[in-house]
Amino acid sequence: MSDNLLEFKNVSKSFYGNQVLKNINMTVKKGEVHALIGENGAGKSTLMNILFGMPAIHETGGFEGSVEIEGKETHIRSPHDAMLEGIGMVHQEFMLIPGFSIAENIKLNREITTKNVVSRVLGKRLEGLNYKQMNADAQKALKTLDMDIESYTQVAGLPVGHMQFIEIAREIDKSGIKILVFDEPTAVLADAEAQNLLKAIRRLADSGIGIIFISHRLEEIVSVADTVTVLRDGTHVATKPIQETSAVDIARMMIGRAVTLDREEAADRRVSDEVVLDIRDLHVNMPGEQVKGIELSVKKGEIMGIGGLAGQGKLGIANGIMGIYPSRGQVTFKGKELPLNNSRQVIREGVAFVSEDRKGVGLLLDESIELNICFTAMQNQDKFLKNYGIIKMRDAKEIRDHANKMIEDLDIRCTSSQQNTGSLSGGNQQKVCVARALTQNPDLLLVSEPTRGIDIGAKKLVLDLLKRLNQEMGMTIIMTSSELAELRSICDKIAIVCDGKVAGILNPTDSDEAFGLMMSGITDIEERREA
Repeated sequence: MSDNLLEFKNVSKSFYGNQVLKNINMTVKKGEVHALIGENGAGKSTLMNILFGMPAIHETGGFEGSVEIEGKETHIRSPHDAMLEGIGMVHQEFMLIPGFSIAENIKLNREITTKNVVSRVLGKRLEGLNYKQMNADAQKALKTLDMDIESYTQVAGLPVGHMQFIEIAREIDKSGIKILVFDEPTAVLADAEAQNLLKAIRRLADSGIGIIFISHRLEEIVSVADTVTVLRDGTHVATKPIQETSAVDIARMMIGRAVTLDREEAADRRVSDEVVLDIRDLHVNMPGEQVKGIELSVKKGEIMGIGGLAGQGKLGIANGIMGIYPSRGQVTFKGKELPLNNSRQVIREGVAFVSEDRKGVGLLLDESIELNICFTAMQNQDKFLKNYGIIKMRDAKEIRDHANKMIEDLDIRCTSSQQNTGSLSGGNQQKVCVARALTQNPDLLLVSEPTRGIDIGAKKLVLDLLKRLNQEMGMTIIMTSSELAELRSICDKIAIVCDGKVAGILNPTDSDEAFGLMMSGITDIEERREA
């Protein structure tokens, strides 16, 4: 009998004509820890969604290829089907109910019940909970993980490390579990807790369970995995035994691709030694992108890139400076301390923001292009208004004239300035966001994920626009992006954010492995190379 527990065979998936997976082959053996790694957007989540039968897959035409468990092709069309096949998943975000005990959380939706007088007459729904058996089962699962805590303890107030182990206990308590997927399981754990979790994962594999371990922390992968599979841009790059590779090799495979650094430096480019923005000990409470003490300086006329993997805090920096999420620390702009948690005052000081969430934060989709371009300047800088004593009214002619100029300057493809912004393509919506920011006449432009969700042609237009603003107007720009190739194509320096802090600052010409290692929290790059 084969040791192959799970096999993906020539798995491909497209969403609305955009291919996100192409002929993926991957095998997980019994008792193996198989690491799955790749940049954001590499296809890891889509592959796991196929394994779990998520609605997002089957509501968009399904997938090509096949998934086999123990040599038999399966047709998993829902998470319930996945559970019946013996597949479990430990999520990055906790799925626990604080007011319930550990045992109640472990047995949620699988409660053990006992008959009573009422249930014998009125049916099973009125049976009582068998707490004795539930606690015994939960305690057994906790013991498997070497977790010394009573199963009747309430979850509320427990350390995050305990919560992560409870998530695992819930999965291994399920009958017939064969495959466990760990999605960034150590992301919220302290080092000691993470080491305990890796030991628990190894014990589970030694019991015969196949483990798919998804992590951006390369040192963890090297320490716990038997095999590593690298995905890049929806394709299978390599599968290697962990003994035949290293953190440096994995980083190179994960990041490595042809990157065209086509930036043409203008002869009169105005990057100076003057620090225009100085960030000290900035903390931002942005859910999923927490900043934990950022230190960063940006020079006047510079394009500073901010990169890093999802959930590491890179998006929180601009959102914190702009007061979108609660923040604390010190941000000095042009020698003057900016007031945190005060968006209006930050805008008045000459800072503009193009949000990563253009539909939720950046645009009024049901309003005209011209209103979208002008409304922030109207609200915060009293532009485009006529004064009639104590009453202020919109200056419709000035708004339209300005909007038409921006449409021409930025080549926004539309029928007129009165067209609803929601009807524009993604690339043109992004240009409207930039036009709105430029209308504020900023000295500093913060732009987050400027090319998210737009096609390659529109991406180039947006990036060329940012270069032109910098080179022709001397505008200082901080660009945050998950697209490393784009950061490397236009930025002077790139700050890599890991675990809420700046791990280091790289040049755009630095090696692929340097970026990959630093994104994974490894900063002793030169020592790694020499080794």
